[in-house]
Amino acid sequence: MAQGPQQIEQPSGAAAAAGWGSDAMAEMLRRLGIPFAATTPGASFRGLHDSLVNHLGNRAPQLLICLHEEHAVAIAHGWAKVTGRAMAAILHSNVGVQHATMAVFDAWCDRVPLLLVGGTGPLDARQRRPWIDWIHTAPDQAAPLRGFLKWDDRPASVGAAVDGLLRALRIAETAPCGPTFVSLDAGLQEAALDAAPVLSEPRRHAALAPAAPRDAEIAALLGLLHAAQAPLILAGRMPRQRSAWDDRIALAEALGAAVVTDHRLPAAFPNRHALHRGMMSAPTPSTRGAVAACDLVLDLDGLDRDALLRLRPADAPAPVIVSASLDHQLLRSGAVEMQAPAPADLAIACAAEELVAALLRARLPPARHAAPRVVAPPTPRVSGVLTRADIAAALRDAADPGGIALVRTPTGWPLDEWPIDDPLSYLGGDGGAGLGSGPGLVVGAALALLGTSRRAVAVLGDGDFLMGASALWTAAHYRIPLLIVVADNRCYGNDVAHQEAVARRRQRDVGNARIGLSLDDPPVDIPGLARAFGAVAPPPATGPASLRAALAEAFAALDDGRVAVVDALIEVPAPG
Repeated sequence: MAQGPQQIEQPSGAAAAAGWGSDAMAEMLRRLGIPFAATTPGASFRGLHDSLVNHLGNRAPQLLICLHEEHAVAIAHGWAKVTGRAMAAILHSNVGVQHATMAVFDAWCDRVPLLLVGGTGPLDARQRRPWIDWIHTAPDQAAPLRGFLKWDDRPASVGAAVDGLLRALRIAETAPCGPTFVSLDAGLQEAALDAAPVLSEPRRHAALAPAAPRDAEIAALLGLLHAAQAPLILAGRMPRQRSAWDDRIALAEALGAAVVTDHRLPAAFPNRHALHRGMMSAPTPSTRGAVAACDLVLDLDGLDRDALLRLRPADAPAPVIVSASLDHQLLRSGAVEMQAPAPADLAIACAAEELVAALLRARLPPARHAAPRVVAPPTPRVSGVLTRADIAAALRDAADPGGIALVRTPTGWPLDEWPIDDPLSYLGGDGGAGLGSGPGLVVGAALALLGTSRRAVAVLGDGDFLMGASALWTAAHYRIPLLIVVADNRCYGNDVAHQEAVARRRQRDVGNARIGLSLDDPPVDIPGLARAFGAVAPPPATGPASLRAALAEAFAALDDGRVAVVDALIEVPAPG
């Protein structure tokens, strides 16, 4: 069975007494309950590194060494998707921060809490070593990240540094959640302490409770619900707690409301429930029918209400729109991920789960009868080549889906063919929709799931896997079991579809769509690459029988605490 990270890299010798600036910083991280700090080493935080190892004994927090800063942040992101809490990622100045930028953007778009700690300096130029301390110092270390940070700090004393860490965690974990960053001067880290600073008590500085709706807003919403004949719920972001999940089911059933979800977000409603009408991001006839028929939309912190409304016929009467979200508090100009502005007849500035709980305590109207659910038939197979649907079916046969947390799926994943019956059944995407985050996310989720009955499984495209594959080494090193199935079409398949669309529009040769996008000459040895990072990796699966055999070997490896990768050679997008 898995040892787990706590049994790896235990330092020798007794814990050293506090005497340095970074010792106080490390003690504050422990007080804050930070369990792990993922990092790619850098000299700008060598003082903090020493304190975590030799003062705290590399426990609470424990360092997790990564091969790239983007993986370090992605691991913290995956952890937060499961727990709703922040762990730390420590970034080397300048180069480490720039490496991490994409992963921080992902976490920002995904609205998860991250505590980012950066080293810099020394800011006192006379303390800098020649060359390296100059090129790896910046007076504004957070500048490359600020467009997608909730808050950042560059404290000028050890006391201010420990206060900054406390404030950063509180802000990161207060809804709407997001990344925060504290830049720690290397000179302060390595300064001898005349007296240890007083460390604040974190319990007296906890994250703020989610905002709740006002009584007048509940009364107004109840009036709208009583008047509605065909309400529809857009089930968006919610905590990973079963209570929030159960409340959403209870509300939908009490109203008889159709429910639409979004596969880009973690699970928010069971996809086999009679009231579920599909996913807005991949609408089915059932989805479009429910959206067309509704006369009231209750948007519970959805990702893109404007896109939902676009599914309605142009001549359909406008439905009443009610929204519950705090997302407007993160509006800024660093990115435009806030989506198009959408109308609302009643906009309630509160956490969506608080509104749901308040409605369940109120006098709701009698349940309406939602239109019958329409389930599309499975897509027939056109060849003997593996499809994404084959992967979903083989995973269901290889293990109980109730024991799996599906961390991420590729474009074209059969969303209705994987049962989602718990808030941990499916953890959504990475938020930023880039490549390379998938392996790190699944490592972080698997770390958070250690000791539970669920195992982290991801289905990744080959482009995503190849860009982030070295994140697997961290999981192998710390005995964090997980499974990645690579849906391997030997190309950047999503972009093939884009090039086909452009070629058709311009009446050009669709057969050229793969030029500049193929990953097939020579094909990458994905199992060999995975084994190089310490994973168990069977030969590539080319059909249902070999895929089932490969998954059986992979799940046996998980039972032994190993990392497993299955390369499934799927259909290659064909021109036209």
